[in-house]
Amino acid sequence: MTERKIIKPKQGIILISEPSLKDFYFRQSVVLLAEHNEDGTFGVIVNKPIEVRLDEVIKGFSGFDYPVYLGGPVKTDSIFFIHTIPEIENSLRIMDGLFWGGDIDVIRNMMEAGEMRETQIRFFLGYSGWNPDQLDREIGEKSWVLSQASVSEVINNEPEDLWSNYLKNMGNDYAIWANFPPDPALN
Repeated sequence: MTERKIIKPKQGIILISEPSLKDFYFRQSVVLLAEHNEDGTFGVIVNKPIEVRLDEVIKGFSGFDYPVYLGGPVKTDSIFFIHTIPEIENSLRIMDGLFWGGDIDVIRNMMEAGEMRETQIRFFLGYSGWNPDQLDREIGEKSWVLSQASVSEVINNEPEDLWSNYLKNMGNDYAIWANFPPDPALN
């Protein structure tokens, strides 16, 4: 493989699962890291929409059929969200122009007032989390490739193609993985 700049896990970085990763949640996943520090790491899988809409999983959002994504295996009974609106109180800045969480009542009010578009927010059931040093260990085991992220790639992209698109954009050594079937045993 050609030499790539070494990227360390940190807030705003994307994890791209290696094709050999067979875990139900993380197979062919792209995970946005919302936070990475000595206490651990958390983020959301950004490329796995599920067959449920927002108004089906959270009360008070009737009529808002925004898509919902599988965010990860932690707290799958809870809704989490990322967005591009810096004015939302109690949001955590992930990177320039992208934020984690905030006041859900403000979100609902903005949606009801028509002040928010579907392209400005993504909702997730559950999140992905790692204990201190766990992610570093998984990276050392070659479960993940790390890449830079942009807001448009994370929030305004066709999620089904995101995993393969990241790999194709990383050069020839990774592009071959882009056509890897989800379960090679069935090939």
